[in-house]
Amino acid sequence: MPQLFDTYQLKGITLRNRIGVSPMCQYSSHDGVATDWHLVHLGSRAVGGAGLIIAEATAVEARGRISPGDAGIWADKHIEPLQRINQFIKAHGAVPGIQIAHAGRKASSARPWEGDHSLKDEEGGWETIAPSPLAFGNKLWRVPNEMTKEDIQEVQNAFRAAALRALEAGYEWLELHFAHGYLAHSFYSPLANQRKDEYGGSFVNRIRFAIETTQTVREVWSERFPLTARLSCSDWVEGGWTIEDSVELAKKLKIEGVDLIDCSSGFNSPDYKNYPFGAGWQVPFAEKIRHEAEIATAAVGSITSPVQADEIIRNGRADIVLIGREMLRDPYWAYRAAQELHQAEKLLPIQYASGL
Repeated sequence: MPQLFDTYQLKGITLRNRIGVSPMCQYSSHDGVATDWHLVHLGSRAVGGAGLIIAEATAVEARGRISPGDAGIWADKHIEPLQRINQFIKAHGAVPGIQIAHAGRKASSARPWEGDHSLKDEEGGWETIAPSPLAFGNKLWRVPNEMTKEDIQEVQNAFRAAALRALEAGYEWLELHFAHGYLAHSFYSPLANQRKDEYGGSFVNRIRFAIETTQTVREVWSERFPLTARLSCSDWVEGGWTIEDSVELAKKLKIEGVDLIDCSSGFNSPDYKNYPFGAGWQVPFAEKIRHEAEIATAAVGSITSPVQADEIIRNGRADIVLIGREMLRDPYWAYRAAQELHQAEKLLPIQYASGL
């Protein structure tokens, strides 16, 4: 029976425990370039004992940013600052990962503390793209341009180039952001996709963008390192994407070489009404996909206590847990969990141990 502080091997990498830092946007990059903020933000969680550190949603092209402050990996200038961060993470025992992304119709937005609304052109906004010309709604009023097949190919090539830069930057875990109402999710969800061609309509057509993008990345991403995907496992809206759809997509992604599914949900519509928000509320998605699609999963969503996280692993509900908000509150959450679960000797940095 695995436990939270057991090692976990996937492909050619071994995590020192089953705890990962979930990718969380910091909106603190300059033209996509990482700063010292990212070094401290990510590095402190490596020092704090997490086994996996996943960098925030990182745009594969400039128009794919959520906001002007988003991280980027669309140009070679982005590589060196990321190398520095990853060297620090690895020096302190963790595996560096990155989530590569395209925001689609949710791009060209103000940062959360600046209103989180669609930016007007005079505010520095830009044209966005999506499978269909449908605005997300509410504060995100900008109507995207419907993507041509040439646009689709261009974006998929951008994902490919981003994967190559990620390797050069020293990442050892790659996550494809296929969730949260961003581009790939808006293709596979019927709420956002009204296309009549081979990228719309049927389930097989709507998942085509995600499958092709995975194939494109798989061609260049190292076989030594895990390739993973984050899904929104349910839209939580009647007539939208469902967990049953996610199981079927996970099966197909596994065939294409995806090694693990990061199981999130929602954020594809402002009209959701049925989120069962609470402790571990999305864990059942990870459990169902793990058992029915027979693929490794990561559990997310209000996982806050060490005992709770350990239970998820012990009972085979997921292979790893990804901690988000709780890691923002406490960069040393993993060390605190080790203390509570009587595993503290495995994590305490030598610089701290020598003073205690």
